[in-house]
Amino acid sequence: MEKIVDINDSPFPQSPVEATQYDGSKVIQFSCHKGISCFNACCKNIDITLTPYDILRLKRRLDVTSGEFLREYTEPYEMEKEGIAGVKFKPIDNGTACRFMRDEGCSVYEDRPTACRYYPVALISMRRQDEYTDTNSYALIKEAHCKGHFEDRSLTIDEYRKEQGLDEYDTLARGWRQLVLKKKSSGPTVGKPSKRSLLLFFMACYDLDRFREFVISAPFNDTYDISDETRNKILNDETELMLFAFDFQRQVMFGEESVPMKADALEKHMARKRELAEAQTAADENGENIQSE
Repeated sequence: MEKIVDINDSPFPQSPVEATQYDGSKVIQFSCHKGISCFNACCKNIDITLTPYDILRLKRRLDVTSGEFLREYTEPYEMEKEGIAGVKFKPIDNGTACRFMRDEGCSVYEDRPTACRYYPVALISMRRQDEYTDTNSYALIKEAHCKGHFEDRSLTIDEYRKEQGLDEYDTLARGWRQLVLKKKSSGPTVGKPSKRSLLLFFMACYDLDRFREFVISAPFNDTYDISDETRNKILNDETELMLFAFDFQRQVMFGEESVPMKADALEKHMARKRELAEAQTAADENGENIQSE
């Protein structure tokens, strides 16, 4: 059975995304430019989900830490009930407009998020419940205020994606999309995530500066066996660190052996699990409950 999951699912109802799905060869009619009557209208009422690569680009652009960017410019939301979190742009105070909107256009245009680059196209990612890989299709977003659909300019969705620089953005966010898709489609089969695992997912995916501190910490290095080459690469290149974070989360969330553990650390971990299981068995006999770490 195929399960379809839209990574741009909005937490708000009445989506303007059309139900019909297309591949990249679909020809669309669209143009957005400063001379069009609706220029900036889409930026005045935002609902923009950010990918980890979006956050990385923007925090570099603004010369702030990932934590500072998250606190100042974003707000979290639940992608699924009591599950993993997504991050959205926080609009201006007491309003709905984007903080980076100016009369002349976007003030961070070169580093604008994936959702802004795609508009008026929506990326739809899909995967089968028994597979890890995903496939993409596309839908069109048609909002009443947008006059770009009436401009005399036609091109395919693939041509539009290339024009908007989306190949790089999609490639570097693919690991995160796969995590989200697998978690959503797996549902109860992977169990309810603990508070610790939810916090770890948020840190690894969105707060990259804190994740770096985690990677250089003694507990991490006592547990995981990564080569000097890998360590130097991820600690000196934020993009590589982000990709490593996605691999690490595959292990944390789904038990995949994506980051090697030290032999003694694995033994200690298994011994601890056995101790917890034995303690829980004893507690069950007494009507008690043991919370695992």
